[in-house]
Amino acid sequence: MGSEPAPRERGLTLVGAGLAGSLLAILLSQRGWKVTVYERRGDPRIKGYESGRSINLALAERGRHALRAAGVEDAVMAQAVMMRGRLIHGLDGSLQLQRYGRDDSEVIWSVHRADLNIALLRAAERAGATIHFHRRLHTVDFDAGSARLIDDRDDQPHDIRFSTLIGSDGAGSALRGEMVRKAGIGERTEFLDHSYKELTIPPGADGGYRIEPNALHIWPRGHYMCIALPNDERTFTVTLFLPNHGRPGGDGAPGIDPSFASVRSGQEVRALFARDFPDALPLIPDLEQDWEQHPPGLLGTLYLDRWHLGGRAVVLGDAAHAMVPFHGQGMNCAFEDCVALADAMDAHPTLAQAFAAFEAERRPNAAAIQAMALENYIEMRDRVDDPRFLLQRDLERALQERHPHRFVPHYAMVTFMRIPYAVALERSEIQRTILEQATQGHDDLSAVDWSALDRIVHERLPVLEDAR
Repeated sequence: MGSEPAPRERGLTLVGAGLAGSLLAILLSQRGWKVTVYERRGDPRIKGYESGRSINLALAERGRHALRAAGVEDAVMAQAVMMRGRLIHGLDGSLQLQRYGRDDSEVIWSVHRADLNIALLRAAERAGATIHFHRRLHTVDFDAGSARLIDDRDDQPHDIRFSTLIGSDGAGSALRGEMVRKAGIGERTEFLDHSYKELTIPPGADGGYRIEPNALHIWPRGHYMCIALPNDERTFTVTLFLPNHGRPGGDGAPGIDPSFASVRSGQEVRALFARDFPDALPLIPDLEQDWEQHPPGLLGTLYLDRWHLGGRAVVLGDAAHAMVPFHGQGMNCAFEDCVALADAMDAHPTLAQAFAAFEAERRPNAAAIQAMALENYIEMRDRVDDPRFLLQRDLERALQERHPHRFVPHYAMVTFMRIPYAVALERSEIQRTILEQATQGHDDLSAVDWSALDRIVHERLPVLEDAR
């Protein structure tokens, strides 16, 4: 892979100035590295931000910890909107709030991707990083330490020399593509047979929110769903998730199981909302226009056998482990990657050793949250209004009160703690079995054998220490 760059060079080249790239540029610049970042898009501070393809982001403790480490948490939180829980919209118009945690100390925060990216870019430049926009990575010669970038505005090439490349360029990572071409790193992507489209709920006539702002709204409908997350400008970003294919309806109906194959026009999406999301329909005045202008977004999970090529190159975040968005952890996981990589580079004498240690720590945890994100889609669209699920939630809360350091709810482990994702997955599977067995055949908790359940919890769940 070429020689290891000498420690005295301390120069790093990042590909991608999105969320992870900007945050990593801050962390590494603060540690004395000379960081240069290349981004294929234009500067969002000048030209505006791409719209229609960025699901709103849910900031949780893992992400906030990384922002604190970079010294930018206050600037980000000033624009964040608190979400206490899921507000479930029934087909009959009923509303049910399912809290994420025990109180307002256990919440998540809705952040707008563009605002967050701009805040991180500004902080990266203040920390000393150099950022070049309109530079798309085209080819890499890892042995020679050279790369060609293209300015898509005029197709002009720009050749650079590098010591080490770090890929923070997202699910479609150009650097990962070059690493695959060089060494074959076991890349595979499993696409979900569902896609999404973004819509918008504007502010009300008085300039305020038109629905409850401090919640993540969900319209669960079995095999599909609609969600809405608040923005600080009093709008909501609405995302409709549908299968790519389903059983078509007749006479222009949206289909028995609506899909992107059966809902194509603005007229068809209006019919779908009138039937399945009637309380949301009057909130989205530009429904037909948004639907026809915004292309569907793909949903997939990316797996790699290797994340690095010696000390020459490494990928992180979505470039290494893109996931579906249904646990709200893609950004939080990527931010954890940034802290873990910076720490590994502090702890090891060579970049090859640092990258290997980073991969060894993070790959199993990325695989765990990828699996949990896929599972959470089924929960959000199908289980949140199921009586059996709700009874298990009641028992989960009761066991949390009885055993606060042993029976920690799945969502709390993933969202409010920083324990390894792999540990959260392992414990969640044990807890799910306990909940399912204890509620089997019951309509309420009156028949629960609490003493037997207490013994099971103590036997199967050791005390959980958070990684704070």
